[in-house]
Amino acid sequence: MNAQEETLVVDRIIAEARAAQAEYERNGSQSRYDRAAQAAGWAIMEPARNRSLSELAVKTTGLGNVSDKITKNHRKTLGLMRDISQAQTFGVLSDDAETGITTFLRPIGVVGAVVPSTNPAATPANNIINALKGGNAIILSPSPKGVACCTLLLEFIHAEFDKIGENKALVQMLPAPGSKAKTQRLLEQVDLAIVTGSQDNVRRAYSSGTPAIGVGAGNVTVIVDETADLESAASKIAASKTFDNATSCSSENALVVVESVYDDFTAALRKVGGAVLPASEEAGIVERLWPGGHLSREIIAKDADVMIEKLGLGDKLPEATRFIAVETQGIGAGHPLSGEKMSRIVALYRARDYEDAVDITQRILQFQGAGHSLGIHTENPDRPLALASRMPTCRVIVNQAHCFATGGAFDNGLPFSLSMGCGSWGGNSIDDNLHWRHFVQRSRVIRPIPAREPALEEIFADYWAEAGK
Repeated sequence: MNAQEETLVVDRIIAEARAAQAEYERNGSQSRYDRAAQAAGWAIMEPARNRSLSELAVKTTGLGNVSDKITKNHRKTLGLMRDISQAQTFGVLSDDAETGITTFLRPIGVVGAVVPSTNPAATPANNIINALKGGNAIILSPSPKGVACCTLLLEFIHAEFDKIGENKALVQMLPAPGSKAKTQRLLEQVDLAIVTGSQDNVRRAYSSGTPAIGVGAGNVTVIVDETADLESAASKIAASKTFDNATSCSSENALVVVESVYDDFTAALRKVGGAVLPASEEAGIVERLWPGGHLSREIIAKDADVMIEKLGLGDKLPEATRFIAVETQGIGAGHPLSGEKMSRIVALYRARDYEDAVDITQRILQFQGAGHSLGIHTENPDRPLALASRMPTCRVIVNQAHCFATGGAFDNGLPFSLSMGCGSWGGNSIDDNLHWRHFVQRSRVIRPIPAREPALEEIFADYWAEAGK
């Protein structure tokens, strides 16, 4: 298929989506939007379907593990459905007599969503549910390894649509094989582009001429200070670092530990299955994890035993090892261990004191991961607030398992999402978790009201008193 033929295929799909969305909006209601979103939610959450999607995801991408993907698909979708259950996305939002403004909520139109292979069911499902809740149609562009999983997900959603008489053209995907030309055409022709994953795709979306939401790269750094509950911190870090074999962009990639508790903390890590390797092992780890300068597909997002074997550490580590912490002090392009590793490997930094830990963390984020999030384990309530006021980050996660907390959790107040905006620090247009509000827009009726023009003195009196006229 040549470029012109690919363009025609994409244009046909978009035309079908536009026609379906126009009818969906024209005959829309809150109950219809809610029911379509529920259909998509149940399509992935129904246990047998969830297992099928999870097994297929691991089989076709080689990333993560089945049991954790089942948990992720269930909990992320359940949390999202909770978040949107009472959200108004249709009709009159407000009618303010004082300002004379009546505000209506309206769909955006046709959404194009580029989704990664790391979460080939949960991420597209999240986007689909949000899009439908807002009255939109959506077209997916999956990564090559995510095509099979997205295809199956859409089969399940369309089966649910058959039950409620909804139009299947509201949820579509670009046909295989994927190509940059197809994705580019999609980005250029839809009403909103949503991109999770490849930073190249994020940049292409922002330059496509279409309103776009892209999310930045993760490289989570977590501080453990001298006041922390060390056993609790180690347990939470272990749970987060090993979940779905560290496929999440919110998985810890660096631990910065204050000197006074360093030995006790590393002992706590060992108790929960963490193997702490000295700096002398760093070069060997880097050589195997980044052969030829690229992350090894044989190691990233693999089970612990596979990872350990591929790293050549089978005879050096305890049998119960679940993840590896490698001591290092290097930061920057010449020290790849300071960047995202997408594996059960974390860089471990020893800080002289808390201020040094903050400095190390800032340097890591300036190298990679700015805007996304950082974590801290502490009993000092002021330190997280200070971090939020000075660090290049949109989220400071306090005393939590980072990968569970960043994308929303039942015990914190963030919206459930698999796409985290990173603000200007990460080159993104949003600084919060992608959620339903990003899939609606507002239309306003403005009526005349009695004039409210102030006298100059009302505005400038204090300034004149200080500075003069």
